[in-house]
This record gives sequence, C-alpha cells and structure tokens, in this order.
Amino acid sequence: MPHAPKRIALAAFMLESNGHAAPAPKAEFEATCWLEGEALAADLARAGPRAPSGLSGFLRGMAGAPWQPLYLLAASAGASGPVEQAVFDKIVARIETGLRDAMPLDGVYLCLHGAATATEEFDPDGVLIARVRAIVGPDTPLIGTLDLHANVSEAMVRGADVLISYRTNPHVDMAERGVDAANAMRAMLGGLRPKAAFVKLPMIPPATSQNTDRGPYADIIAYGQGLVDEEILDVSVVSGFSVGDTPKNGMSVIATARRDAGRAEAAARAVAARLWAMRERFSIRLTSLEDATAMALGAGRDPSAQALLFADVADNPGGGGRGNTPFILRAFHEAGVEGAVFGIHNDPPLAAEAHAAGRGATIRARFNTAETQAFSEPFEAEAVVEALSDGEIVGRRGIYAGRSVSLGPTALLRLGGIRVAVVSLRRQCAEPAMLEHLGVDLRSVRSLVVKSRGHFRAGFDDIFPREAIVEVDVPGLTAVVLSRVPWRNVPRPIWPLDPDMTWQVPASDG
Repeated sequence: MPHAPKRIALAAFMLESNGHAAPAPKAEFEATCWLEGEALAADLARAGPRAPSGLSGFLRGMAGAPWQPLYLLAASAGASGPVEQAVFDKIVARIETGLRDAMPLDGVYLCLHGAATATEEFDPDGVLIARVRAIVGPDTPLIGTLDLHANVSEAMVRGADVLISYRTNPHVDMAERGVDAANAMRAMLGGLRPKAAFVKLPMIPPATSQNTDRGPYADIIAYGQGLVDEEILDVSVVSGFSVGDTPKNGMSVIATARRDAGRAEAAARAVAARLWAMRERFSIRLTSLEDATAMALGAGRDPSAQALLFADVADNPGGGGRGNTPFILRAFHEAGVEGAVFGIHNDPPLAAEAHAAGRGATIRARFNTAETQAFSEPFEAEAVVEALSDGEIVGRRGIYAGRSVSLGPTALLRLGGIRVAVVSLRRQCAEPAMLEHLGVDLRSVRSLVVKSRGHFRAGFDDIFPREAIVEVDVPGLTAVVLSRVPWRNVPRPIWPLDPDMTWQVPASDG
C-alpha cells in the first residue's frame, strides 16, 4: 500500500518593526498581503504572486514529494512600526485555528521575517513559534526561514527545529532559502532530528555596512558557509534590524547540525568570535547633503559623466521610514539640479490631487500635507503632471522580480529640472518598473534619488555601478548613524553605541 501524502501546513508572518515608527494596523498588511486558505493557494499558483517568496521556494523544493500543502495564512506588511497587538493576536488565532482544524500534521513551515515587535509584545515571532509548537507537539518538524535582518531570540531558536536566514543583501535568495527549508523538511520526514546552537552578539551593525556583495558581511557569511559539511546543515549569520529598538537587538549566529549538538555549538561559537573580532570593519561613512547637491549639479551639467544614484538611506520605507522626507528634494530643487528623478515619494493626497487635475495640468504641489511625523516636513513647488497610473506593477529585477506590487494611485510630477514619482502606498524604491511604468527612461536620468537603504542595489545595478552610488547623510526614521537614534529598549552595553566595551563568546554549557 502506498504511503499517505505528508500533510504540511504553510503560513507566513512578515513584518520588520521600526521601534520609532507609528504602529502598523491591519490595513498595512492588507495593502501588501493578507491571504488565507484557498486565496493563498490561488495566489501562489499564479504568475506574479503577492505572497512572500519563501513560500514559493518551499513549494518548489517540495515538488515531486508525496505531500499535501495546507494553506493557512500569509500576512506580510514589509516594514512599519510595531504591529497593533490586536492585529497580531488575530494573526496567531487564525493560524492556531487552521492548525487545529488540519490536525494531524506531519510538518509546519513558517515563512517569517523575524524582526517584528507588537505594541505590547517584544517577540511576536517567538510567541508565534511557541504557539504553533504547543499545538503540533514536540515531534512534528517545525521549520522557518528568516530575513537577514531578523532580531533573533532564544525562544525562536528553542521553539523551531530549523531556522534558516537569507544570505544576500539585497535579498535575492528568499525563494532559495525556502527551497532549503523544504530540503530540511524532507530530511526530517525521513527521520533527521537536527540540533541547533545559538549565539547572540552585543553588536548592532549600521544598515549601510551590511551589503553582501563584498565587505565585512560578505566575508563573515562566506566563513560560515565554509563550515557547512556533511554534519553541519546550515549556518545563518543574522545581522538584526538596527532600528528595531528591542531587547532582541544584536547580531545572531544560528548553526544547525544534523545530529551532533557539539558540532553545531562549535560552529556557532567560531563564527561569533570571528565576527566580534572584525566589528570595526562595519563602520560607515556618508556624504553630506551639501556635497551630494554639488555632485548632482555636476552630473546634470555634464552628460558625458557617469550618472549618479543618491540613496536616502534614512528614509527607507523598507525599514519603517515614511518615504516622504523632503530634505534632498528641497536642496536639489533650490539649487536648480537638472535631469533628476526622485523615486518614490509616499503622499496619497498629492497623488489624488494630481489625478484630479489630469495629465498636463500645472498644480501647486504641496508635499506632506497629511503627515504628522516630524521628519516628514512640508515642501511645495509648482509642478506639471507628466504621467498618471494605478500603480499596479510586476517587478522585473532584484527583490521584487516576478512579484506583484501595488503603489496605489501614482503620479509623475515635474518640478523644473526634477521629476518626482508620487505614490499612495508606502514602498521602497528598489524596482525599476516603479518608475519605468510612468515613462521614465532610467538610462537618460542624470541623478536618480531613491528612498531605500540597500535593496535598490539589486534593482538598478545594471545602470548605476557601485562607484556611482552616493549614500546621503540626512535625517529620518531609518538613520544609519546610530548615535542619533533615540534608543529606549536595546540591551546595553552594545557596540557601536558603547565603543569601548569588551565581550567574548559565553562559555559552553556542555
């Protein structure tokens, strides 16, 4: 008699919580992804799904296996403030109900971000894992994937059998890590009982020091991957989300062995010790707004020079920023910069005004009239409405490749020599289609300004090489100069806030 298909439940909870941003209501998730049951299954079956890529990767990794997926809930809001407690409680309750209704189960896969907080709970990911474990029992495989910027807790590692983080930043391996989770699930269904080790470091690396194409983070990830062998299943070096402002802040190392807990611990300790020793390499340098403005003026005047990309790293919607601070826009406009495109400015009232006026109309563009966040200062200028759209796109490069993205009603405004894409849903400008669908020829742009910390690098690297990228020092909710962040909850001492502190890997419990 053939064996019955293995019944595996699938769920996702994706939120990166900025500890200084406004709380995230359910509408934040609904604008990105809130899909349950059959709706989730249908989304993952179509081209350009909205559900997180880890789920797609897990399905791909399980292809050909005798299994039955049980689709529970995918709730994803990208990045915002702490989730409203009632919303998180609803997410957990829906997943718990789905699990109970589906029992008995042979496994659970959770696609997690790992850096969420709630308005009352500092460790929602740990709570969710624990609640799932309480239902399925200690022997049912529970495997999760994490963002590279997860703030990992002991409870998360203790409650799951395997946690696997991304290895790339920008994150272009999300689906591949879902495949890894599927491979681990297959192994556990075949009898594997993995052992995990966890080391938490008192270290918050500035966000702009975390790129993985080269530099310190690339080196430490490569070192960890070099330890993977026939016994070490996975080594995840997790940078953490710097402005999460939570007791879970800090880099983490999770090493998972197939059988030998001692090997897992040795691997985790080795990576952590090396990481601490190289911490000074994570220091950063930004470009002043004055110097950036001069560079943009020069790029506009000399069409033979390399075009430049200016990253507004302190107002990154992908890290909870509002995506609408005016500091660079105001400076470039007052200086008379030519050939610049700003992508993308989050301002629903301004987008609505442009749509009401119509293409070709001249309006007095008033930015941030409905904002209350202090960094989102007002700015106004005469503007021509050049293009309008519904903001529905499918990404073609980087983190959004092949994924459906909603920008809401969108407008392209011309302010003298500057064009600004204004959107109605807060998104990180990491995808060329966000501008191209408005008729922008990115190869003719002299200065591109993006509100993004680093994911833009995978979206625009075919036009703007590393040497053409300028990270601008302006204020915002996602500040990378960590001494400027109004910390409340991070554990102290912690590097680099306490630069003279000492630390060593804690002694083994074994």
